[in-house]
Amino acid sequence: MLDLELLRSFVSVVEAGGFTRASKRVHRTQSTVSQQIKRLEEDVGQVLLHRDGKDVRPTEAGERLLSYARRLLTLAEEARDVLREPDGDGAIRLGIPEDFAAYRLAKLLGAFSRSHPSLRLDVRADQSKNLSRDLERGELDLALFKREAGAKGAIAVWPERVHWVTSKSHPIDVNASSVPLIGFPPGCLYRAGAIHALESAGRTWHMSYSSSSLAGIQAAVAAGMGLSILSEMSIQSDHRVLTAKDGFAPINRTEVALMAAPNATSATLRLADRLAEFCENVQAKAA
Repeated sequence: MLDLELLRSFVSVVEAGGFTRASKRVHRTQSTVSQQIKRLEEDVGQVLLHRDGKDVRPTEAGERLLSYARRLLTLAEEARDVLREPDGDGAIRLGIPEDFAAYRLAKLLGAFSRSHPSLRLDVRADQSKNLSRDLERGELDLALFKREAGAKGAIAVWPERVHWVTSKSHPIDVNASSVPLIGFPPGCLYRAGAIHALESAGRTWHMSYSSSSLAGIQAAVAAGMGLSILSEMSIQSDHRVLTAKDGFAPINRTEVALMAAPNATSATLRLADRLAEFCENVQAKAA
């Protein structure tokens, strides 16, 4: 019999690309995770990982085991959820920022729904201020949202990379008397950060385009209607990043926070684990 805890550590090491990041995911020390992988290799009689300094990648045998390990863990999670909450289907109300909704997260949520057919997933993409508010009001069970760095009270947080951007083909005049801004409606963290940064530098600004749609903001930037602040995952090939050399210093640090309601169900916390792994992978790829 394959030990699920050993399989969980194995999958985490492969997905994180190393023992250090994997140990944080499974809440074990690095040496413990290393010992678990050694035990698993002894159980199956195969070397599962190539270790080259800090870089870790699966061997051919490891690649074969990986898909089975994921399926076994998913089945175990589904069985545990069914036994813990046998009465009724239940629902998870999830809130996510729009840029995450457009960044491969739909694939993860679709897979989670298929592995938990008795659960109803209600997902809403919105501004972070609304997601945080609705979580506090009890209108959401789980929320992933942006906030200023350093705030307390979250399952996990990740530093966010954001940049000033303009059009690659039709860049704005960075020395214009009034800077044309593109952004979400009032209350958006990025919009407030952009305005604060410009006013702190003594620059005059005006809103040239405001939209609640990320796609609309991306298109307006590409068309040369002004500049905006976007997360790294939202920057497109027809955008150009502005730096301090262009006269646009970095804005205040922001972070992505994952928070659950106090009465979150086991299925909700299971989804939180999946979202945390997703964010860890995005962070690792951007590093």
